[in-house]
Amino acid sequence: MYVRAAAATTAALLGAGALVLPSTAAARTPADASVAQGRPAAAHKNPTVVAHRGASAYAPENTLAAIDKAARMGFRWVENDVQRTKDGELVIVHDDNLKRTTDVEEVFPDRAPWKVKDFTAAEIARLDAGSWFGEKYRGARVPTLTQYMNRVSRNHQSLVLEIKKPELYPGIEQDTLRVLRKTGWLDRHHVKNRLVVQSFGADTVKKVHELRPDIKTGFLGTPAVADLPTYAKFSDQINSTHTSISADYVAAIHGLKGPHGKRLEIFTWTVDETAAAQRVDGFGVDGIITNKPDVVRRAIHN
Repeated sequence: MYVRAAAATTAALLGAGALVLPSTAAARTPADASVAQGRPAAAHKNPTVVAHRGASAYAPENTLAAIDKAARMGFRWVENDVQRTKDGELVIVHDDNLKRTTDVEEVFPDRAPWKVKDFTAAEIARLDAGSWFGEKYRGARVPTLTQYMNRVSRNHQSLVLEIKKPELYPGIEQDTLRVLRKTGWLDRHHVKNRLVVQSFGADTVKKVHELRPDIKTGFLGTPAVADLPTYAKFSDQINSTHTSISADYVAAIHGLKGPHGKRLEIFTWTVDETAAAQRVDGFGVDGIITNKPDVVRRAIHN
């Protein structure tokens, strides 16, 4: 997740002044945050803990090993990043190039800058996506979205799916929905209880909402409070970096209803430290996206 991408898409949607970040208030206790939101402290509910790219502090990010690790640790929700290959296959990888998390430089030394969109699915399937993290994971592969969804299903997990760099992949919204449909993830049960589709691209979030109004969507960014009603027309969540939010900002989000008539939510990222987890929990966030889900779980339950 990159904040600069959010700025670009927000500016395009609402104008250059749209991404005015709210000031960050001093950390409050859970009781203070609850009062700020007009509800008793006893009503505070523990936020959903989402394993960022799987349990990516403990296994190579966006691999099947990472979501398996999250499952073994007892975490139901995972997050991933979806991009598209040269021949139209959707794959799970965060960066728009393959250099950081695979051995692509060794396998294809003459193909710099190793962009995902310049490789076929078969070529990417040859790459080692695990040994950079540790010898234990040598041979892990970049999964296709189909492989990933089948594993999430097998693990009985739920998913926050990020459509990554949509400006590079025209039509990726339809492609993503097609795979979700084929893997059984667009039935009523999955859509209602187990799936969120998010993006830094406001147009992409709007497109998903237009194509499948029943799907829960999230916009990645921190829009100005005055602009939140615009996003609430097509986003069920405003998912902001934890360093950009305050109790007042969370309260402003909760004061609105999303496109499904329910209270607008916020999942904040990427929270890996105890103090930060307790801080955003005190703000009353609905979800915490983290590389270290065990650390966050301990923090919010303590």
